[in-house]
Amino acid sequence: MASTRRPTYRPAKPATRDADAAREADVKPDGGKPAVITASKVVPEGTAQNGTAQNGTAQNGRTQKSQSKGKPQDTPAKASWPRLKGPAASKPGTKAADGASAGTASPASTSPDNVLAFPEPRGRRIRRNVIVAACVTAAIVAGLIVAAIYSPVLAVQSVSVTGTKLLKPAQVQAALKPLLGTPLPQVSDSQVDSLLKPLVQIKSVKTQAHPPSVLVVQVQERVPVALVKRGKEYMLVDVDGVRLGTTADPASVKLPVIDGGAGTIGKELFQATAEVLGALPANVLAKLSNASAKSVDAVELKLLDGQTVIWGNAGEKELKARVLEALLKVPADPANPVNTYDVSVPRHPVTR
Repeated sequence: MASTRRPTYRPAKPATRDADAAREADVKPDGGKPAVITASKVVPEGTAQNGTAQNGTAQNGRTQKSQSKGKPQDTPAKASWPRLKGPAASKPGTKAADGASAGTASPASTSPDNVLAFPEPRGRRIRRNVIVAACVTAAIVAGLIVAAIYSPVLAVQSVSVTGTKLLKPAQVQAALKPLLGTPLPQVSDSQVDSLLKPLVQIKSVKTQAHPPSVLVVQVQERVPVALVKRGKEYMLVDVDGVRLGTTADPASVKLPVIDGGAGTIGKELFQATAEVLGALPANVLAKLSNASAKSVDAVELKLLDGQTVIWGNAGEKELKARVLEALLKVPADPANPVNTYDVSVPRHPVTR
């Protein structure tokens, strides 16, 4: 018996619907990994045409679905994207426009335009500027120093001498003549000392440069403390026994005369006597007539009025000099004249 049931026919789904569903679900039609959508300014060749073909296929699929028999098919809701404003919305090749059309932007894009250029920190910029300024300043200073050291503009043209009594300024200038033409920064005290070494009257010197071409030399001469008789001449000597000059008239120089000098009384006795004379103040030294020493512990001085000063050895010479100066200021007593001042023990001086 034949069946009265009519067969039902279900229309086959178009293949484009599977592609649309896979694209909407970000899944490939073959069940593989999700499709990666990249965005760039350059549109690959054929992409626009393929996209148009796909849109046409999708539209055909939707048309067939609407015309096919059976239940109406649900259409996927269109994603609403925010409308872009500014240059990114007007230029179709920008990253924002591509992201809006493709649905998402690729974070792994290697385009150089996708790298953000952050401004340099203000602190780093300031440090760099400071370092550059310091380097430029150091270079300028070094150049000025080199120019000053070797420049002929600062060459010595004249020498000014001060502090001379035993010597004449012309003698010092003649000794320093080799320095003429030398740049001022290259002139040192040691160089001046070596040139003035033959002038024994000079104990030390100080130099000052007065640009552009003047060298000022301040001389400290040795101080004569006594006269040493040699024949008819009297030699001026300092505390070290250095001969500073000669004179034929001892009365013109108010200095005591050392009997016999270093050649007669011996070097040690002469040194002890010279040290005593070097410790005396100028007003006391002017009152002395001569000095002698029988030993290093028995130094005696003679005053111009005939009085004798028993000094003893060279120890505590500064204290002895102050005590003797105070005793000489005491008014003379005609009833008890003083013939001898004994300061060998300065804390207990004796007059008789």
